[in-house]
Amino acid sequence: MRKLKVWALALACAVFAPVKADEGMWLLQLMQEQNLAERMKAQGLAMDVSGIYSPEQVTLKDAVGIFGGGCTGEIISPNGLILTNHHCGYDAIQQHSSVEHDYLTDGFWAKSYEEELPTPGLTFKFVERIVDVTGRVNEDIRKNKITESESFTKEYLTRLADEELKKSDLKGKPGISAQALPFYQGNRFYLFFIKTYSDVRMVAAPPSSIGKFGGETDNWMWPRHTCDFSIFRIYADKDGNPAEYSETNVPLKAKKHLAISLRGLQEGDYAMIMGFPGSTSRYLTESEVRLRMNGTNIPRIAVREARQAVLRQEMAASDKVRIQYASKFAASSNYWKNSIGMNKAIVDNKVLETKADQEVKFFEFAEKVQNEDYKSVVSRIDAYVDRVAPLRAQLTYFIETFRSGIEFAGSSKLAVLKDLAAALKDGKKKEIEKALAGLKEAYADIHNKDYDHEVDRKVAKALIPLYAQSVPAEALPGFYKTIQQKFRGDYNAYIDALYDQTIFASEKNFNAFVAAPTLDALGKDLFVQYSATVNDMFKELVNKLDEANGDINLLHKTYVRGLCEMYAPTPKAPDANFTIRLTYGNVKSYDPKDGIHYKYYTTLKGVMEKEDPNNPEFVVPAKLKELYATKNYGRYALPNGEMPVCFLTTNDITGGNSGSPVMNGNGELIGAAFDGNWESLSGDINFDNNLQRCIAVDIRYVLFIIEKLGGCRNLIDEMTIVE
Repeated sequence: MRKLKVWALALACAVFAPVKADEGMWLLQLMQEQNLAERMKAQGLAMDVSGIYSPEQVTLKDAVGIFGGGCTGEIISPNGLILTNHHCGYDAIQQHSSVEHDYLTDGFWAKSYEEELPTPGLTFKFVERIVDVTGRVNEDIRKNKITESESFTKEYLTRLADEELKKSDLKGKPGISAQALPFYQGNRFYLFFIKTYSDVRMVAAPPSSIGKFGGETDNWMWPRHTCDFSIFRIYADKDGNPAEYSETNVPLKAKKHLAISLRGLQEGDYAMIMGFPGSTSRYLTESEVRLRMNGTNIPRIAVREARQAVLRQEMAASDKVRIQYASKFAASSNYWKNSIGMNKAIVDNKVLETKADQEVKFFEFAEKVQNEDYKSVVSRIDAYVDRVAPLRAQLTYFIETFRSGIEFAGSSKLAVLKDLAAALKDGKKKEIEKALAGLKEAYADIHNKDYDHEVDRKVAKALIPLYAQSVPAEALPGFYKTIQQKFRGDYNAYIDALYDQTIFASEKNFNAFVAAPTLDALGKDLFVQYSATVNDMFKELVNKLDEANGDINLLHKTYVRGLCEMYAPTPKAPDANFTIRLTYGNVKSYDPKDGIHYKYYTTLKGVMEKEDPNNPEFVVPAKLKELYATKNYGRYALPNGEMPVCFLTTNDITGGNSGSPVMNGNGELIGAAFDGNWESLSGDINFDNNLQRCIAVDIRYVLFIIEKLGGCRNLIDEMTIVE
């Protein structure tokens, strides 16, 4: 029965009539089956759909990839030039920055290949091929090679991908890997062959006063005036294959790059976005939405707020600390504010009521089709929420405090402490030396160039007491007993001892221990005790949550299958999971509240209106003010002489879409997506077609900054520009 239901969903979710709304992060491989071409054409698509994606030819898909670990980028020249967001390139910009070469503040502009900066660890990934492996998974279940629950596991999906890669003609080719993932909560499975390039170099980045203009204040807000872009380039070996960095590597000869349109845009114009949206949860029940609000968002807000207060003060007092923590602060702040906005939007947009109404309709549908699994599935999900709610909140507080907040003892290499203890106990010299070498790596990993011991001490003093106030006693790591018993409940005294007296507290302490390591010193060290008890509690909380989760994956699989059947023939897109997707919509203004109208674009005039030299978020560089005063916009100006900056579309996006190309009906680049709007931050859970907007930087503003402010005419000349 279960197998037949899986096949039924494959049909229900694949053969539909066109939709009326713009909702949907659509799978490229299902565009034809889901009849999306008709809807896209009706909204203004001019090109043939086969030019967007086709397994048989080079398409727009081949110009879009994963930038780094969590963003999208697109190829904008035949020579492997990548456009992405400034906030996506922020790690790399910060990595190259120092007090002497402050690219965060001053920007960076390479005028030649020789000036482009190698960026260790940065990658760019293309999707080479997409294969439906649903039949293979179902067959493994049918033959009892795996259980249905095991089809969701990383172990099984990794094995499946490895086996399929070995059978493929791509086996052994440079940079090729494979990844298998579930879709529609496990009702479909697809395999992605990925090509990874590991020599990616920084080419251009505007000053943060341009690339991050508006900072925290404007984040997730409209109207927006941020030129959120950075430029990188892929390098390959002489044959165009992925290769580690080498001076002999050359710019990649891209098999596809996007042409850039300077023709502008008007309200109602067609717009489509291709990218890698990270995660959505559109199929949650009402109780699961409450779980997101209370179990994830509220703890995240509380911990990040406390940490950011410390970082903000320390960064303002020191340029060194500002550069060290710039990327960390930005990453933390982004989803701190998102969580605040999401909880607000869930209430304002009546998402809970919408979900409750859907559940009533679903039960009526289940009775109509006489499906007992459908009739009971929501109540079973509700029971799951009751089990996991306290554990989810505890684990979120824990992760935000000890794995994302406090950096001391945060190295994954600290597992070597157990090896050292075992070696010291056995007295084996070679094993001791090996463990000590690993310990040195762990020390270097913690005390890296972007870590400040005194800043982290202050973070710990804010977060360790906060965690104790936020969770029950059984969720406290063992070191809290030490605080109570040995330090009489004095958190500051304990933390000072941890950061001053322990093995990892300083180079002097570390070297003294390494010179004469003993099992007794290791066992009595507060750092070792802290690290061990934190790791033990993490495992305990994860195991408890895993046990409480029960068969939730199978419940979601049933619920999504039923919803697809209930809504047929209207198509439903699967939740985002950081795989390549297409969204389509239109350039469009919106009315967030009574009496308020937001037009669909902003101009450089708004930058000048927001300028505040006393607020670092709204400082305007002198050169940009000069260009504004002289109206030296060149061919990038609007017909009325103004300089366009950002614009709005109705495209369905989420985190991971940052940097995604916004394209017109001809598949030409008109902008880069970088944000969503405040009023629709519940959109990851429930799409609101009236309020949902994508915020993009206009490509004309990007090119203007590159050419007129950065002086990189060399980059403009290698692009394909349509006027």
